[in-house]
Amino acid sequence: MPSHANHSAPVPAWADTIRHKYMAGEASVFVLYRNVFDRYLSNGKAYSLMEFLSAVLLKDNKQRIIEFSVDRGVRYVQGGADDERQALYSHLEGKGLGGIFDALERRMRENGSTAVLITYAGTIFPAAEPHFLSMDERAAMTALHRWSLDDSLSAADNVVVLVTESLAEINPALLTNPRVAAVELPMPDRGTREAAIRHYAPKMSATQVARLADHTAGLRAIQIASIVSGEGPGLSERERSALIAELIAGSPNATERAAKLATITAGMTPDEIRRLIDPARPIPDDADPDQEMLEAVRKRKRELIEKECAGLIEFVETRHGLDAVGGNDHIKTELMAIARSIKAGDRARAPMGLLAVGAMGAGKTFVIKAFLKEAGLSGVALKNFRSKWVGATESNLERVLATVKAMGPIALVIDEGDRSFGSASEDSDGGTSSRVIARLKEFMSDPDNRGQVLFILMTNRPDKLDTDIKRPGRLDRKIPFFYPNSAAERSAIVQAILRRYGATTDLDVGTLEASCEGMDGYSNADLEAVALLGLELAEREGTTLTGEIFGRAVVDFIPPQARDMIRFMELLAVAETSRRSLMPPRFKNLSAADLQDELSALRLKIAR
Repeated sequence: MPSHANHSAPVPAWADTIRHKYMAGEASVFVLYRNVFDRYLSNGKAYSLMEFLSAVLLKDNKQRIIEFSVDRGVRYVQGGADDERQALYSHLEGKGLGGIFDALERRMRENGSTAVLITYAGTIFPAAEPHFLSMDERAAMTALHRWSLDDSLSAADNVVVLVTESLAEINPALLTNPRVAAVELPMPDRGTREAAIRHYAPKMSATQVARLADHTAGLRAIQIASIVSGEGPGLSERERSALIAELIAGSPNATERAAKLATITAGMTPDEIRRLIDPARPIPDDADPDQEMLEAVRKRKRELIEKECAGLIEFVETRHGLDAVGGNDHIKTELMAIARSIKAGDRARAPMGLLAVGAMGAGKTFVIKAFLKEAGLSGVALKNFRSKWVGATESNLERVLATVKAMGPIALVIDEGDRSFGSASEDSDGGTSSRVIARLKEFMSDPDNRGQVLFILMTNRPDKLDTDIKRPGRLDRKIPFFYPNSAAERSAIVQAILRRYGATTDLDVGTLEASCEGMDGYSNADLEAVALLGLELAEREGTTLTGEIFGRAVVDFIPPQARDMIRFMELLAVAETSRRSLMPPRFKNLSAADLQDELSALRLKIAR
């Protein structure tokens, strides 16, 4: 903003960026993007973005503030005498976009010291090829481009601000203009979240505020308000407290717990509160007094983020640790070392990403989920973010990456990564795949993400991945998964599966291991299927699982027969790993030449 701008009130870092770039003469047209639908605090009041721009950032240094959007048209927010306003409105009657921009330009040239705020800018300057734009849209594009380069307009103390959620919605021709500055409005950091909690929940203790600030990473201030504000639509805080007290009546510290839970359930219906509060959950006498509230906040946070990123991400359930994994001792040792570094906050030793490779059914998904629990990491799975609409795929990816980064430390998990991020050599989708992969590479190699965002990609066809994604600095550790190598390992896996299902058995370990001798080439998934079949047979006979019944299940079960494909996937895992110690004995002495020869032969055989 100009030199006489009021600097007395602290403003967000992005607002300071606008001020500095404007005062340095770098730009007079700004594009604000990303977290543009949030609330911003200033002097004890929460503002929407447009309110913040007009009432805080621009109020004292612009005589006129004019807002323009396709739904509300042109309106004065500040300044302008009645006759001036009437002249502008009269001039706009019956005019299209070209006439609107002509009228706005006249106001800036005749009066100066004018701010033009254009909301939902993607609807006015859409990201489309020039020949797809209407004449009005072309006129608007040309006018804005000319304004940005016109020194007389900037010298008259005028500024133009475009607001859009995603840069992908804006015509790229505008963004390449050197006098147009794109400024990102990030998701709230910890300090901003803490300030929002204090504002919306002034009665909350300092300790609770600090802990909630840690547990609301990834949420916007407006979402935090929906969780912690004492009053909201629907039930009052007193009514919520009474309902919760009724739900948990008879449990330890019910009154105190009800009061705390009432503060974070504003706006929820009675049915939603009943789903959130678990009356049957045991509360130990020495339990953390805030733990129940934090658990409820985590549930609401998950619901809010999944709703905002509808269809793009989902949270990964992590019920078991690595102690529930049978066999795979070399993999568990490696993952436990990584988990210890992450839990200790040792960002320098934490990998940027993991690549889990191996044939289908080798246990990649289960082991990775168990690793997340050991590392104390929340995990989100990237779902299908691709769209047939121009710019929507890139916009979806940006929304996911911004949300994930704000939630750190976290793991971003992608199963069947070859489907989402395969090589885009043919570029038959207009370059979308190339842009997606380029952005993904940039995000994966960002050093600020180390220790904050762990990228985990799982695939049984790493040969289909873009080669540059797999390099160190993006996917540092490559963990190969193989089918169990011995009867003892297969027996350990079966025992772990039965423990997970809480099965009561009468299995002799020696008998079980003997049964597993004839199961060479069985995957972890095959072993689980055999174990469940044994339990089913035992249930039919009204008895517990015995060695004899398990043996019958082994004989009855027919494993998948795609041996060439399984061998091919196992060899791909061997080719990807960079550590010989992670390979089973049958592959450790395989030379690189022999490996490539067998892979080539299998590839041709499978293709036929």
